[in-house]
Amino acid sequence: MKCADVQKELKKFSSLKRKKSNEWYFKTGEGDYGHGDKFVGVSMPDIRVVSKKFIELSLLEIKKLLSSKIHEERMVALVILSYQIKKTDKQTQKKIYNFYLNNTKYINNWDLVDVTVNRIVGAYLWENKNEGREILYKFARSKNMWERRIAIIATSYFIYQNNFVDTFKIAKILLNDKEDLLHKAVGWMLREVGKRDQKTEEAFLKKYYKKMPRVMLRYAIEKFPETRRKAYLKGMA
Repeated sequence: MKCADVQKELKKFSSLKRKKSNEWYFKTGEGDYGHGDKFVGVSMPDIRVVSKKFIELSLLEIKKLLSSKIHEERMVALVILSYQIKKTDKQTQKKIYNFYLNNTKYINNWDLVDVTVNRIVGAYLWENKNEGREILYKFARSKNMWERRIAIIATSYFIYQNNFVDTFKIAKILLNDKEDLLHKAVGWMLREVGKRDQKTEEAFLKKYYKKMPRVMLRYAIEKFPETRRKAYLKGMA
């Protein structure tokens, strides 16, 4: 299996309509966060089909895909990694985890982060508690907005295990972030906490909701009862 084989397979699923749609959806225009990203026009379900077909691809070939200028090729590389890490031994899992962290410059859009980081970084750190989670805090303070997003979205795996400590700590670090995509990401993770334990989420919100960007707060309280949601928005919670 070679990188070129994956590229050839992807093209079978591409369409001009999807290409144009993706370019609009992922904000590739001048001055937008996705400016310069290239698409061939493949849907996420089809990307998963291709990824499963090449699940045995080597890290060397995955690196070639991940360094591609084509968005869908980078996504296939990351999805393959997310499949591989679930089906391999501890030593190889560590290699995949380190590979992901060492190649974040290619993980440069929100979907590339969101689809894969919990399955690779989050799951690995949860299963290997001796590793420590310092890397998440390093990323939370990174100048790279995608590394900051990696930091908070990786904690979604912990949330699924009803462990919220790192989510709250990283959310606090990102409270004053200037990027709208980080506001949404933090709000989303706080909402996920609230779906499991609203009282715990509200304990955090009561301390910080007046300092939060409006988008972050709206995402965080989206599932609250209407009266409670309005109280937060009015600053009267």
